[in-house]
Amino acid sequence: MRRTLRSALWVILILGFLPLKAQSIGSTSLSAYLKELETRFEVRFSYVNSEIEDLVVTPLKEGDLETVLSDLYRQTHLQIRKISDRYYGLVKTPTIRICGRVLDNYARNRVPGATVEVLGSEEALVTDADGRFVLQEVERSATLKVRYLGHITRYVKVNDLLGKGACAQILLSEKYQQLEEVVVYQVLTSGIEKQQDASILLRPADFGILPGLSEPDVLQTLQALPGVKSINETVSTINIRGGTNDQNLVYWNGIKMYQSGHFFGLISAFNPYLTKEVTLYKNGTPAYYGDGVSGSILMETENEIQDDFFGGAGLSFISGDVFGQVNLLPDLALQFSGRRSLTDFLNTPTYQQFTQRAFQDTELEGNSSTQQEVEEDFYFTDFAAKVLYDFNEDHLFRASFLAIDNRLNYNLTETVNQDNRLDQSHLSFGVQLKNNWSRAFSTFTEAYSTRYRLDAVSNNSGGQQQLLQNNEVLETAIKVQADYRLNSEWLFRNGYQFVETGIANITVLNQPFFQSRIKGVIWNQSLFSELEHSSFSKKFFARAGVRINSYENLDTFTRLLVEPRINLNWRISDHLRAEVLGEFKSQISQQIIDLEQNFFGIEKRRWILSDGLTLPVTLGRQVSVGLNYEKNDLYIGLEGFYKRVEGISTSTQGFQNQNQFNGEIGNYAVRGLELLVNQKGGNYSTWLSYTFNKNDYNFDGLIPPSFPNNLDIRHTLTLASTYRIDQLKLGIGLNLRSGKPYTPADSIDSSSVPAEIRYLEPNSEVLPLYWRVDGSAIYNFRLKQRIKAQAGVSLLNMLNRTNILDRYYRLNTNDELEEIENLSLGITPNLSFRVSF
Repeated sequence: MRRTLRSALWVILILGFLPLKAQSIGSTSLSAYLKELETRFEVRFSYVNSEIEDLVVTPLKEGDLETVLSDLYRQTHLQIRKISDRYYGLVKTPTIRICGRVLDNYARNRVPGATVEVLGSEEALVTDADGRFVLQEVERSATLKVRYLGHITRYVKVNDLLGKGACAQILLSEKYQQLEEVVVYQVLTSGIEKQQDASILLRPADFGILPGLSEPDVLQTLQALPGVKSINETVSTINIRGGTNDQNLVYWNGIKMYQSGHFFGLISAFNPYLTKEVTLYKNGTPAYYGDGVSGSILMETENEIQDDFFGGAGLSFISGDVFGQVNLLPDLALQFSGRRSLTDFLNTPTYQQFTQRAFQDTELEGNSSTQQEVEEDFYFTDFAAKVLYDFNEDHLFRASFLAIDNRLNYNLTETVNQDNRLDQSHLSFGVQLKNNWSRAFSTFTEAYSTRYRLDAVSNNSGGQQQLLQNNEVLETAIKVQADYRLNSEWLFRNGYQFVETGIANITVLNQPFFQSRIKGVIWNQSLFSELEHSSFSKKFFARAGVRINSYENLDTFTRLLVEPRINLNWRISDHLRAEVLGEFKSQISQQIIDLEQNFFGIEKRRWILSDGLTLPVTLGRQVSVGLNYEKNDLYIGLEGFYKRVEGISTSTQGFQNQNQFNGEIGNYAVRGLELLVNQKGGNYSTWLSYTFNKNDYNFDGLIPPSFPNNLDIRHTLTLASTYRIDQLKLGIGLNLRSGKPYTPADSIDSSSVPAEIRYLEPNSEVLPLYWRVDGSAIYNFRLKQRIKAQAGVSLLNMLNRTNILDRYYRLNTNDELEEIENLSLGITPNLSFRVSF
């Protein structure tokens, strides 16, 4: 895996030392540019004035004559003939090659599948997945007819596309009167859409406002959707349709993530201002993706080289960040983003609430309660970078880098030689290569190397006893996909993936001496194939595929799994569509909790690999049926589902009762119903979402064998509204749900050594009702013509409601029974200020 990472780094280094071609400045007329070139290079150009008088180009600031003339041809498609060492002739050729990219004129989103026709000829094609098209040998005088359902047909003269870059943009306007053809639903607030394949697409740059957020947080925003919640108020433990957080597949630019949160899960670790799109699949996942038996969260940063530099910076009560994209060359750009917390030198009300929530019932809180003075130093950072290089409009290269770090150091002043620290980090590198070989055939290749590491050093007994804990994940993967478009309605996709995953868990205690070193490696090879159909009338969409996984652990097991996938969507009437989704999935990595005080009790979970014996491969099966209705700004979505996940262990489910250390293997089954009602107007949006889940365990080796799941939240309801007054946006929302199940303690068994707690039936009681009211306000204004500013304020739990998130029991040093309750965030304010340009 190290060789793979070194090879990938060499690719970036080679690109970094590509010859600098030139740097661009503002546009000017071609005739003026030619006069400037005559002076600069002491040459002369001959041409017909009428042939160039309407052409506009972007001059090159640097470069030799050959480079300048090559770029001039790229922009104008004028044939440049060398007459002598000093004289050149410019001739307008009758035909040219033209590249275009079709976008909608509202959010500048790509329009795949649009039809581009050369009028007066038989030449026609459809745009690819990025909205691009290329036409060869087109007459300059020709006119293009560009059409797409739901949009107004546009006629564009080929001459008008010249001088607008290597691939000119063509903007289509939506045809609002043809609502029956719309298959994308805008829900909740701007920037959140339900797609034709039932996935949810989030565009952070277009977000309006959500209650409780003064600036966008991708993983917090997902929890506004039915079926997606975090029962302990963190973004790193998102539960999708009753599954645990380790059953979610999280990708960032095609790289699998094993860490997703800062501040031990309270805020997202991904910069939303550089994130272009986030796609959520709760079911019906494409065969391209493995893992994630509960759901898939796919994040992509901006993937296009923009014409101009863009960026921004901001501050909040928790952190400061900066982001941007710089064009190094016309076809080479660099994206970057960085964030650092202010927590180690600025004690804000937000930090105080987050600290209280994250460190409750941990060693930090325990030491404080024993009258020892605690000195703590906590901060987090993240840095992301992406290189975008276009060989040409058909061959694109992307390379991404991400580093996430959370560090905690604390000392007890009454002891000596203390060195207590916790470090959680994630380091990833990935490359992507997209090739359009023809109008019908394209390939997509991506590879990545990722490392997650969690380290802790804990000292007790005046520094005499030291405990070292380590959890490390190393993963390397490569994936190749080939798409063949049979016609405008049918797409055939095939591919192969290889993943090597290694996980190590190390625990070392010096007094009394104890050592545990567990390491494992699994190879996963996958073949996938699927066929996708989208009717020209948009009445019917279907995607059916299969993924074949081969898991191989060289020491213990080899397993072959066949995973079918299906996704159907069809229009029943003008305003009503139905969908049927189904999938089989599997995964080989899970998180366990050995002891409640692992890693100071702050980050208790550690990743492990399936071994085929004590921990089998986890298998997930799911089917769902839904209806979507939209008319006159009213959207109603209703979906019922059944999900069954097999191969789970009691050690991966977070038990805190008599079943915590049994290691029994079983399954859970969820039956659920999700409802979303959203009414929108010109300046407001109001929605109600409701989720019903009945989530039950089945462990044959336990008594009783069936009982409620630890995540069995029967009822979840959200009622929220947003309102816009000019540049001011307001949001308020109520989150209400049933309490989490827990296992009551009965008595203490003093006859055993050591003493043990006797429990009643597992999860036989439910915590009190959870409810919270959140509010937020955002005001947008301009500092200068190109500099935008935004000020925001938010209040989480604005009524300061005390909610119990969890309840469990333990014995103290005197063998007395203690009831422990984890409490929710109290009233938590946050302020933010941002500028962008």
